[in-house]
Amino acid sequence: MRILLKVVITAVALWAATLLDGITLTGRDTAHRALTLLCVAVIFGLVNALIKPIVKTLGCAFYILTLGLIGLVVNGLLLWLTSAVADRLDLPFHVSGFWPAFWGAIVVGIVGWLLHLIVPGDDDDDD
Repeated sequence: MRILLKVVITAVALWAATLLDGITLTGRDTAHRALTLLCVAVIFGLVNALIKPIVKTLGCAFYILTLGLIGLVVNGLLLWLTSAVADRLDLPFHVSGFWPAFWGAIVVGIVGWLLHLIVPGDDDDDD
């Protein structure tokens, strides 16, 4: 149940990012767009779970030198990669370049964080 909640929160955060120029979500109707966002949220979660730890480990020195600011660039690149995977799967979600991905990743991060604060029962404690 917790995973489903995290997917929905990520989908809402991705929807917020589509309000930016350069990030588009198209679809026949609202239900199709919502389903697309849920699919893209799963892809984004998988990309973050599989690739982000590798990048953080290999780029540890850059994280230290930039005081973690390189993480913004990494998150933008991961969102851009998610767009490429969605394109391969014929999902109507597209990020048109690095800068839209960069700002979109910031929006996704902030909105996702706020929603995780608001939604009860989504704590990481396993007590």
